Amino acid sequence: MPRFAANLSTMFREHDWLARPMAAKRAGFDAVEIQYPYEIDLEALARAKRDADVQWLMINVPAGNQAAGERGIACLPGREADFREGIALCRRYGEALGIFQVNTPAGIPPTGVERARIEETLIGNLNYAAEELGKAGIKVLVEPLNTRDVPGFFVTRADQALDLIDRAGHANLGLLHDLYHAQVMVGDLMRNLERLMPRIGHIQFADPPGRHEPGSGELNWPALFALIDKLGYRGWVSAEYFPTGNTADSLGWMATPG
Repeated sequence: MPRFAANLSTMFREHDWLARPMAAKRAGFDAVEIQYPYEIDLEALARAKRDADVQWLMINVPAGNQAAGERGIACLPGREADFREGIALCRRYGEALGIFQVNTPAGIPPTGVERARIEETLIGNLNYAAEELGKAGIKVLVEPLNTRDVPGFFVTRADQALDLIDRAGHANLGLLHDLYHAQVMVGDLMRNLERLMPRIGHIQFADPPGRHEPGSGELNWPALFALIDKLGYRGWVSAEYFPTGNTADSLGWMATPG
């Protein structure tokens, strides 16, 4: 079986933020991640990480004004200064938590802007993030999201993400491959895992169509986990799902043989 981690933004929400690392550890996870930690006191969060004795894998670069519907600002022309401020904040949290990678959400581009300008903006921001965060030993990942859950999101498929990464040309960029989003947008997960594995920097998962725990939806998780092992993936595989009930009651998949 792969090494599993828990995303604390979607799981263990029965607990306060600072209690979630310990709850994950007690449930059998040695590593955790979070989407946006910036409303949480950094010193307290780092202490909760140490107390739980978990590895902190990843956080997201600040996504802009989420209350106003922003889901990332990396592709937004004219927001470069805001993006750079976010990278500085991300680095501060990342260094305190000991992470080694970040997710950089591209965002939803404004209407009426040429695609070439959106791509140019995104590539420039990715290169900036890769350079600055690389100084702290943090790798920058690009995640495609599905347009059913996030209408209008700019990066929606792995091949598109890899094209942007290749055009950026920075060695400190990689692909975040979320099996939930990939199934919604493309499907054919097993064949695409085989094809994409050399480029994958991190894997996340949830079971479509509801984005719940494995076994709640349409995918053959024992076969997928076995394939990840067979392909020689040595990174963490992060559960980023919304449990159908109590998180602890949703973890039966962890004992399922691969």
